[in-house]
Amino acid sequence: MKIIIAGAGEVGFHLAKLLSYESQEITLIDTDKNSLAYASDHLDIRVIKGDVTSIAILKEARINTSGLFIAVTSSETTNITACVLAKQLGAKQTIARIANEEFLDQDEDLGFTKFGIDELISPEILAASEIELLLNQYGFNDTYEFEEGKLTMLSLRLSRTASFVGKTVREAAEVFPELHFVPIAIQRFGTQYTIIPRGDTEFKEGDKVVFMTSKGGDEELFELSGKVKAELKNIMILGGSKIGYKTAKDLCESKFRVKLIEKDSEIAFECADDLPNALVINGDGRNVELLDEENISDMDAFISVTGNSETNIMSCLVAKSKGVKKTIALVENMDYYQLSQSIGIDTLINKKLLAANNIFRYIRRGEVVAMTKLTNMNAELLEFDVNSQSKITKKKIKDLDFPRSAIIGGVIRDDVGLIPLGDFQIQMGDKVVVCSLPRSITQVERFFF
Repeated sequence: MKIIIAGAGEVGFHLAKLLSYESQEITLIDTDKNSLAYASDHLDIRVIKGDVTSIAILKEARINTSGLFIAVTSSETTNITACVLAKQLGAKQTIARIANEEFLDQDEDLGFTKFGIDELISPEILAASEIELLLNQYGFNDTYEFEEGKLTMLSLRLSRTASFVGKTVREAAEVFPELHFVPIAIQRFGTQYTIIPRGDTEFKEGDKVVFMTSKGGDEELFELSGKVKAELKNIMILGGSKIGYKTAKDLCESKFRVKLIEKDSEIAFECADDLPNALVINGDGRNVELLDEENISDMDAFISVTGNSETNIMSCLVAKSKGVKKTIALVENMDYYQLSQSIGIDTLINKKLLAANNIFRYIRRGEVVAMTKLTNMNAELLEFDVNSQSKITKKKIKDLDFPRSAIIGGVIRDDVGLIPLGDFQIQMGDKVVVCSLPRSITQVERFFF
């Protein structure tokens, strides 16, 4: 697919990097020659210096032959304008990065598709939603919902007390029948290798295991993992940025008790005016004395979303040392993102990767409706719509010649999430979630078109 990306900033460069790995034809447009030079030196892509709202520049990029146009500059207005022009000039699909929450909330009323914009993406809003989901699924390190929670991906690291440590997947299934979850990926402790589990795969202490769960599976998994269920109510947020503000607003609406610390007095007063149900403190959250004064040790969760990755990591480590149960840090540096467990922080989130996950489904073949990469693991989760031509419906799962480095994790049928076993037969109209190593994705896609 020919893909044009407008904006060579952090999000644009990261998207270009990920998409270039997929052997796509990428063109990157920006007005900053230094950003373009860096991208050109490090990636096998075409770069064009110019204004993305210029018709001449879009024609130079051969917009009329592009399958996807993605506008992710720092200017919301530029992104919207560029997408409208790109659509008129022949781009098949367009995606605009926006910051205004109202655009997403009012999308149905405003009808952005009528103007030529197929999808609106906000990395900041995606990050805030991810944080709220992580808090609602306390005890798990990563989480992702399919079809509003009908199926949920959850990951955790196995401790000694987990009931299935030392058992194979098959043995665990025999001991704990009628459960509503299944393992779909395992990373052995101290390694970077991702295993797609089979019946003879053994669970070991320290494994990071990714599970697919249907309704009720998260409670069962929590109990069998040996963890103690604890309710999270008191939340401290460091940073009144767009992500911090949106997170605080959402958590207050969900009846969490929220303290927000912001160093900039003007931003702090704006947050205080707009968030009457949150306690907003104007101060430097890097100051341990201030954190102690604000009773950080009484907090159930600490979320650091300042603009500085190092500040976020260090403040979360301080919170962890004070006994805070759950810590979440926003990081921009992808090298840090790979280190979440080893540095003692429960979860690191990266808004660039969240945006990329949402955009990836537009370049996948077949009937892909959702996609996410597993954190720190070399695997992807893809959700497919099953149509009348899909080969996946021809046989029972156990009789399909499905790649061994991929696994069918869940099926949504008639709005109900199901964990399918070998005798299950997929039908037209089902939605199917598959976990696959990158090398097998092309084979997997052939089953769905």
